[in-house]
Amino acid sequence: MTARVVVADDQAVVREGIVMLLGLLPGIEVVGSAKDGEEAVAQVAEHAPDVVLMDLRMPRCDGVEATRRIREEYPGTQVVVLTTFADDDSLFPALRAGARGYLTKDAGGDEIVRAVHAVLSGEAGLSPTVQRRLLEQVTEGPLRTAVGDEPEPPDGMTPREAEVLVLIAEGMSNADIARALHISQATVKSHINNLFAKAGLRDRAQAVRYAYMRGMARPPGRHFT
Repeated sequence: MTARVVVADDQAVVREGIVMLLGLLPGIEVVGSAKDGEEAVAQVAEHAPDVVLMDLRMPRCDGVEATRRIREEYPGTQVVVLTTFADDDSLFPALRAGARGYLTKDAGGDEIVRAVHAVLSGEAGLSPTVQRRLLEQVTEGPLRTAVGDEPEPPDGMTPREAEVLVLIAEGMSNADIARALHISQATVKSHINNLFAKAGLRDRAQAVRYAYMRGMARPPGRHFT
């Protein structure tokens, strides 16, 4: 079976290189390419591909948000992340958004083909590194929580969402937070939307009060003992 693929990456050289590589691989037909998440969603709407190879850190609309929209609006299209990053703050949000595969950009052509056809068969297309990280999370996560090494963020927030909340309480703008955490402003907005929904917050003022009440940040002029 030939898989129809769209490639999304904001770096033109990288994107064109991936398209060229895929053109040489058996069982793959590239039907479109996109320089950001907005274009990726539009390409899916136009071409109805089987799979999108999705970079994560892109302008306007990042890969996580684009993955979420694609999986909600076009469930017949699967997403395989192809990114430089395999850290927890990249991996887990992408999988929660609906990505069925996750590869780093050092993956070879054969590995990409296997991942594409794996997700089309209803399986997960994960690199060995990502599989090990998921196993570590399953085996070590509950133990760390049980022994109390790190407090769990409230209301089901992820550690990164809690970090964004603390920076909001410190008075940072979205642009400031993006620079501090080395992520895009679109990713910051996504984290804020998620944490607002989880904590039942309507605006930044409520978020600041919430952070103070939960002891996640200290009000100006107040010192905790």
